[in-house]
Amino acid sequence: MLHIVDDEDVIRDALEWLAQSRGLATRGYAGGQAFLDALGTEHDAGGECVLLDVRMPGMNGIAVFDQLVARGLLARLPVIFLTGHGDVPMAVDTLKRGAFDFFEKPFNDNQLMDRVEEALARSRQAAASSAVHERLATLSAREREVLDLILAGNMNKVVADKLGISMRTVEVHRAHIFDKMQVKTAVELAGLLK
Repeated sequence: MLHIVDDEDVIRDALEWLAQSRGLATRGYAGGQAFLDALGTEHDAGGECVLLDVRMPGMNGIAVFDQLVARGLLARLPVIFLTGHGDVPMAVDTLKRGAFDFFEKPFNDNQLMDRVEEALARSRQAAASSAVHERLATLSAREREVLDLILAGNMNKVVADKLGISMRTVEVHRAHIFDKMQVKTAVELAGLLK
C-alpha cells in the first residue's frame, strides 16, 4: 500500500494515478494528521510506503515523520519526501534520521516510482523479519536450546544426549518448534533464520 500525504488534490490524484499505472494500491490523505489518524497497528504484508509532502497546513511532513520515527515505524513504513520547497540541510537531516529518499518537485515519474517499489520491497522484508522474530518469541527456553542444536546440524539422538533428555522429548520439542515457526523441515527452518 502506497500512502500519499499531500494537501494538493491535483498532486495527490496524479501520484495515485501514477502508482496505479504500476499496479500499486494507494490511499490518499489531504494532511499529516489525517494520515496519522488513519494509521493503524496492522501493516500490509505486501509492503507499505509513504510519499510525504513537506509543506502542508496544520501538521507538516517533518512533524509526521517525527511521529513515525518516535513510533519506530520507519522499517515497515519507509518515507519518501516530496517537496517544492526543500533545501539540502533538510534533505540531509531527514535521510540521516531514516527517510528512504527525498525528491524535489518537479520530479521524474519513473525514478520516483522505482524508488517507491524499492521502498515497498524493503517494507515487505522488514515485515517478514518481524514476523519471524514474533514466532521465535513464542518458543520456550528448552525449545530454543533444541532449535540451536538442530540448526547446528545435530540429529535428534545427539540433541537428546547433549541436553540429557529422551529422544522422544526431542521429537516433541522439534514438532512444536516446526509448528510455531510454520515450517515443515529443518532446511526450511534454517532458511527462515539465516
